[in-house]
Amino acid sequence: MTRPRIVFMGTPEFAVPSLAALFELGDVVAVVTQPDKPKGRGQALAISPVKAYALERRVPVLQPQKLRTPPFSEVLREYKPDVAVVTAYGKILPKDLLDTPTRGCLNVHASLLPRFRGAAPIQWAIAHGDTETGVALMVMDVGLDTGPVLAEKRLPIAPDETSATLHDKLSSLGGALLREHLPAYLRGALTPRPQPEEGMVLAPIISKEEGKLDFTRPAVELERRLRAFTPWPGAFTTLEGKLFKVHRAKVGTGQGEPGTVVSAGPQGLEVACGEGSLVLLEVQPEGKRVMPVGDFLSGRKLAPGSRPFET
Repeated sequence: MTRPRIVFMGTPEFAVPSLAALFELGDVVAVVTQPDKPKGRGQALAISPVKAYALERRVPVLQPQKLRTPPFSEVLREYKPDVAVVTAYGKILPKDLLDTPTRGCLNVHASLLPRFRGAAPIQWAIAHGDTETGVALMVMDVGLDTGPVLAEKRLPIAPDETSATLHDKLSSLGGALLREHLPAYLRGALTPRPQPEEGMVLAPIISKEEGKLDFTRPAVELERRLRAFTPWPGAFTTLEGKLFKVHRAKVGTGQGEPGTVVSAGPQGLEVACGEGSLVLLEVQPEGKRVMPVGDFLSGRKLAPGSRPFET
């Protein structure tokens, strides 16, 4: 059987294992990734992880600013792709582009569809308290992650999981999903199944404000959100008007008016929430390093019953 001609579309580190798998499964004739972007203090142009991987393997890299005007499908058609595989590319594909490869466009999505359609499925799975997630291989259509599903691989979400640790697990799982199922799809041995109508949850892009600790919420919810939004935007509040980041916390049993200090010592800084309490374990005051809360409290006394945090 002739090796399939594959175009890959992806941008961040998450997509690299998917691309690596495709080099084993066929001939990667082109890689499409987002344009280089300014990064760091000097704002020098930085290439995406996917571009770096493709250049190492001497594969043509395409970086269109826009996909619709002029139609990028005309450029892609010159590569005569049998299939396009998309993993975290970062742009919506127009219908003319979806129709260009003879076997269509497939997407590796980091959730068990239809749950968590959208830009941030990893973070929202943790924030919602799900105990299981996974990756899905779907046939793309013009909707937002609405196409029929070909295959999926499931993964438990650990109680201490952060979006950073889950990101790496699902990234690797995406490569494994392609190795296991793309050849069968190209042979015509996989039947796409429409996504069920029930169970759809959106996973919108994360804003910085999502990391703000609202102590009127239940402590269980805040602890989940802290893990969900690590490393970005992180969890933060204000302590007497200054930024105060929380890097690690656990759920406590204390009670009180939301934002009230329940207890403060080397074992943790316990803050009352709408339900229960949040025990802060690792913190970062504005302008300072990350530190155990005991180190912070050795230089800063917070009395039980005080309300130094913004609510």
